[in-house]
Amino acid sequence: MAASTAFAGKWESLPTPLTPWILDVIHSMGHSQMTPVQASTIPLFMRHKDVVVEAVTGSGKTLAFVIPILEKLIRRERKLARNEVGALVISPTRELATQIHSIFSLFLDSQPSPRRPSPPPDEASGSDVQLDVTPEYPPPLLIVSSDSPPAQDVQRFLSTGADIVIGTPGRVEEFLLGKGRNIVSVKELEVLVLDEADRLLDLGFQAALTRILTALPKQRRTGLFSATMTDADALSELVRVGLRNPARIVVKVQTKKTKGRAGADGIKADKETVEERRIPANLQNYYMSCRASEKMLQLTRIIRHETQKQQSSRFIVYFATCACVDYFYRVLAPLLPTNTTLYSLHGHLPPSTRTKTLANFTNSPALPSAPSILLATDVAARGLDLPDVDVVIQFDPPTDTKAFSHRCGRTARAGRSGRAWVLLVGREVDYVEFMAVRKIPMKERPRFASDGTPVSHDDTDTDDPEVSSVMDAIRKKALTDRALHDKAVKAFVSFARAYSKHEASYIFRVKDLDFVGLAKSFGLLRLPRMPELKDVPKGGWEDAHVDWNSYSYADKAQEAKRLAESAKPVPSAEEVEQRKGLRAEKRKANTSWSDKMRRKEEREKRREKKDRKRKWERANQAHAGTKRGLGDIDMDGEKGNDEDGGDDWDALAREERLAKRVKKGQLSQTEFDAEFGDL
Repeated sequence: MAASTAFAGKWESLPTPLTPWILDVIHSMGHSQMTPVQASTIPLFMRHKDVVVEAVTGSGKTLAFVIPILEKLIRRERKLARNEVGALVISPTRELATQIHSIFSLFLDSQPSPRRPSPPPDEASGSDVQLDVTPEYPPPLLIVSSDSPPAQDVQRFLSTGADIVIGTPGRVEEFLLGKGRNIVSVKELEVLVLDEADRLLDLGFQAALTRILTALPKQRRTGLFSATMTDADALSELVRVGLRNPARIVVKVQTKKTKGRAGADGIKADKETVEERRIPANLQNYYMSCRASEKMLQLTRIIRHETQKQQSSRFIVYFATCACVDYFYRVLAPLLPTNTTLYSLHGHLPPSTRTKTLANFTNSPALPSAPSILLATDVAARGLDLPDVDVVIQFDPPTDTKAFSHRCGRTARAGRSGRAWVLLVGREVDYVEFMAVRKIPMKERPRFASDGTPVSHDDTDTDDPEVSSVMDAIRKKALTDRALHDKAVKAFVSFARAYSKHEASYIFRVKDLDFVGLAKSFGLLRLPRMPELKDVPKGGWEDAHVDWNSYSYADKAQEAKRLAESAKPVPSAEEVEQRKGLRAEKRKANTSWSDKMRRKEEREKRREKKDRKRKWERANQAHAGTKRGLGDIDMDGEKGNDEDGGDDWDALAREERLAKRVKKGQLSQTEFDAEFGDL
């Protein structure tokens, strides 16, 4: 729906009236009206329906499950025991779990104090009367790895008597089935919510999630919420996650487009069409085509354009890998406007550092004259409600195409406007049509000149004159610490690897990548040794003039280690050949071990196949009502006249005996392979 119809009625219009103090908290948050996803989901969820909800980022999905959970627990006839869980919310990241916990805490911290019971008349004047004024509904419990070990999670749960538990899949599994087994009770569980459900159903969480769902009662309400829930992601998995006859809610964003057309009388008229989008209606989504060597230059010019022309003050810049974020966080400052504050967020940082970074970025007093910029990977792409983000810039398009809309959705949230940019190089422009098919339209913006004016496209191979100055500025910073050179190489190599794994591999092809131009954008001192650069023309590239013997680390311990390594004598040609031979022998030994493991896996597969065959034969024999069945299997499961099976088992036993002899040195590996090499 268009921005003008982004709301769907007042909260008071819900079929089931909300508890007064919950309604007061909603109004205090500035939400006077419901969004479409809230108006559609809350009544169904409160009427004991399972729901699968797909809506664009920033549409209010979190409140769509927070409010029904609170209402269900408040309306319970029997209060939950101290060791019972009433609601469970599972999210894929610590950051998102922490955010959901903060919203629940906001509501429960605002609940009215319980009424004080009147003291007996004869004790009205006494001062020793103790009254229980603890809140009726205890605070929610957050279980993520950054807070406490699993044993402490259980102790905190018992001490607080929390009814609502929020956590990541691994810690929730440990809480319910590990340290909390036989302690934490889920028999009275009312609601299960899987936030960012498509991410939770990925292979990385599938095993843990399956074990959790198996342990939960079937008489519960389940909700799946995400901004990118495709049929393959969710509907095919509904049986596995235990939804029963769910209601599917899809909230679409539509914008009106006006096109000229020729009327019957030859006069042009306007024709309105409706365009469906998977991004917020108030989001202006741009793409910029540039050379690989100009990516960093255009990034800095976009930031300057946004701060000066649009008065933007808070940015998120997305990179492909953790190493890229780590590197550019250290070298980007000299290229940006004065007083710019940079923040770094990626998955390799300690959880406490990630939490602190998010808090500092969110609470920073950003101004157009002193912007705040968060450099991040996709760890900051899903679900996070970072207030007042004006601009999102995707320096690298995500390898997972679903992450594109999640990244864009960090701005233009809850009815606010915002802008998103993506930098595309060469044939990557085909990505625009690729995303248009997925209902994520992008509008082209020309490159910026040094003075901020648009530059028309040209077919020359000449770099922008300022490319060399940007490269020199980064190199100057890198020369202050050899560790920055190491980080630059690591970032460059990690980007190439991530690029090769892109889902849209027919668009993002490594063989089409301009590695030399990319190296200029990274400000590398010299090209690294990597297979991708073996046959790449090096025209236009010049290594920095560096005395590598004196180029030192700022860290004294690291520099001392480097000096110690450089002091070692240079090995002779004979020693080099000897080391090569040792490496070859090591590879051969590893290969033999791999073959041995492969053969072992094949033996295990054969055993499993035979077990399945016996079970099948036994079932058929029982169905036929005979004592003897296929393969002459006895009713007690013993083998009869299955000659092939007996031969296989004899061969396996003999192989095991000979393997033990090889281990003891009584038989050579060559003799063993000659006997069983074809297995």
